[in-house]
Amino acid sequence: MSAPSLAPYIVKRPWLQRWVAPLAKWYGNAAGYRQLGLRADDILPEENDVVQLALKRLPPNEAYDRVFRIRRAFQCSVSHQLLPKNEWTKPEEDTPYLSKIIEEIEVEMSEREDLEAMVVQKRKANASASH
Repeated sequence: MSAPSLAPYIVKRPWLQRWVAPLAKWYGNAAGYRQLGLRADDILPEENDVVQLALKRLPPNEAYDRVFRIRRAFQCSVSHQLLPKNEWTKPEEDTPYLSKIIEEIEVEMSEREDLEAMVVQKRKANASASH
């Protein structure tokens, strides 16, 4: 379900990380969701069974905060306004909270598929033991 990421490749190469970091910072600010008070995981599409299950596993306080951020952003969008700059989501606050749960669910689902696809075969008795 989750998209492949170049992040591990980039993190292992400091020279590449120094080059990509300013670009990533610029892109994060240009995306516009932080000016509405949202975090990156708030804008994940919910029309997916895995995401729906992850939302059910969120702790109550995190789920409440998520709903608050989304409703506030929707209100800003309807009124064609941005939040005041002091209410924007800061880059250090924009940490993943739902992606971790989604990854756990994907691992569980792949394990379940592997277990369900497993074929158990009865061992054949040795030819020499039966004679």
